[in-house]
Amino acid sequence: MKLLLITAVKEFEKEIKQLLKKAAVHSFSYQEVKGFKNNTVEAVESNWFGSEMNETDSILFYAFTAKEKVNALFELVEYFNMEQESVSHIHIAVLNIERSN
Repeated sequence: MKLLLITAVKEFEKEIKQLLKKAAVHSFSYQEVKGFKNNTVEAVESNWFGSEMNETDSILFYAFTAKEKVNALFELVEYFNMEQESVSHIHIAVLNIERSN
C-alpha cells in the first residue's frame, strides 16, 4: 500500500482528477489549501506570480493505493508537466505505508 500526495495550483484540479482516473486511482481525497513560497530571494521579474505575493490558491490530493498504480500516475504527471507552458507544475510524492486497516 502506498500513500500518494499531489499538490498543484487550484487551476489544475480538473486535470489531476483526470490523471487519477487514467491511472485507475478511483478513491482519493482532496482539499483546497494555500500554497506559500518565500520570494524574498527571488527577483520579482522571475516570480511566476508577478509580484511579491507569497500565497496562492492550491489543492492537495491524497490517496491510498496499490503500488502497481503508482508508476503509471508518475508517468502521466511527468508528461503533463512537460506539456505545460507555465512555470507551475503538478507535484507528486509517494510514501510507503507500513501498516493500515
